[in-house]
Amino acid sequence: MLSGFFLTVRRHGVKVSITEYLDLLRALQQQLVFADLDQFYQLARLCWVKHETDYDKFDRACGEYFDGVEQLDLLGAIPNDWLTPGFIRQLSDEDKAALQSLGGLEALLKAFRERLEEQQGRHAGGNKWIGTGGSSPFGAYGFHPEGMRIGQQGSGARRAVKVWDQRQFQSLSSDEVLNNRSLQLALRQLRRFARSGAESELDLNDTISATSKQGGLLDLRYQRERHNAVKLLLLFDIGGSMDDYIHQCRQLFNAVRAEFKHLEFFYFHNCVYETLWRDEKRRPQDAVATTQLLHTYGHDYKLIFVGDATMGPYEISYPGGSVEHYNTEAGEVWLQRLLAQFPQAVWLNPQPESWWPHYASIAQLNKICQGRMFGLTLDGLANAINQLKHKN
Repeated sequence: MLSGFFLTVRRHGVKVSITEYLDLLRALQQQLVFADLDQFYQLARLCWVKHETDYDKFDRACGEYFDGVEQLDLLGAIPNDWLTPGFIRQLSDEDKAALQSLGGLEALLKAFRERLEEQQGRHAGGNKWIGTGGSSPFGAYGFHPEGMRIGQQGSGARRAVKVWDQRQFQSLSSDEVLNNRSLQLALRQLRRFARSGAESELDLNDTISATSKQGGLLDLRYQRERHNAVKLLLLFDIGGSMDDYIHQCRQLFNAVRAEFKHLEFFYFHNCVYETLWRDEKRRPQDAVATTQLLHTYGHDYKLIFVGDATMGPYEISYPGGSVEHYNTEAGEVWLQRLLAQFPQAVWLNPQPESWWPHYASIAQLNKICQGRMFGLTLDGLANAINQLKHKN
C-alpha cells in the first residue's frame, strides 16, 4: 500500500525512512483522513517532510504520482474556445450555498468524463457543462464548492480540488537562489549562544522556583543576556563582474548583520592582496592593510569570502598580477595567510555551479580553499555552514 508513492517521493530527493512510511500507514488505518486527496497530502507531508526546503520536492512527487489529469489529458481534450471567458456569472451567497459537492475527487473525475462524452459545443454561464463563468464544477472563471479548474490563469474563488501547477514552495527549494527569509533561516544554523554582561534579563524558571520557596512571596531572579557568540569576518568581492550579483550580496549582508553581533566586513576586488577596504567605494581613506586584519582578529573568527572568483589566473598566481596596481606578492600568498589565521573559512560563489568548470580561476581558488567553495544557494549555504561549524 502506497509503496509506489513512497518510492516516488524518495526519488525526488525527500529522505523518507521506512519508519515514517509505516507511521503514515498507521495514521491512515486510524482514518485520520478519509477519501480526501487534499487532507491526505497534508498528512503525508506532515509525516514525511522534515524540512521546508523539501516541500517543493514533495509537491513535485505528488504531482507525478497522483496527477491523473496528465494521463487523461483533460485540457487537450477540450476545444480552446470552450474555455475562453465571454462573461463571468455573478452568484449570490444563496446561489453558492445551494450548490452541492459531487462527493470527492473520484466522483469528480467520473462526472467529468461523462460530461465530456455528452457535450457537443461551447457553454458559458451554465451549471452543468464544461465551460466558463458559471457554476459548473468543470472549467474556468466560475464558482463551484468542489470544482476542477481547467485552463484558467490564476485562481478565482480558490475552491478547486486540485491546482495542477501550484508549487507554492518553489522559492524554498534547496537549489533556488537565496532570498531574505531563507538566508536568515540558513544562517541561524551557525548561531552559538552564550550569556554575558550584567544580569538584566528575567530568569522565569528561577523566579518561579524562588517564589515558591518563599511561600508565594515574589522573588525576582535575573540572568545575563543571551546573545549569539559566533564571531564572523566577511570579505566581499566588489566591482567588475560582481556587479551582476549586487542584489544577492546585499541580501546576504543584511541577513548576516541581523543574525550576528560580532561581525566585521571588508571589501576587495577579484583577489585579496595587501590592502582591503572598509567601504564598498574603496576610497584611499577607507583602506586597511591586510596585515592589520591578521593581527587584529583572532583564530576564533570564522571567515567567509564572497565572490564570483572570475579573473585571470595570473591575478591569483603571480606578483604584479592585479589589474589595478602592482602587487609585490601574489594573491595566493595573501589567501594562504588568511586561511592560516582563520582555519574555519569558506568561499561563497554567487555564480551558478554549472558555470564553474568554464573558469580556471574558480578551480584555482577552490583548490587554495581546500575544496571549501560553495554556491550561493540554500544547499550551498547549508553546506558552508556545516563546514564552518566543523573544527579543522
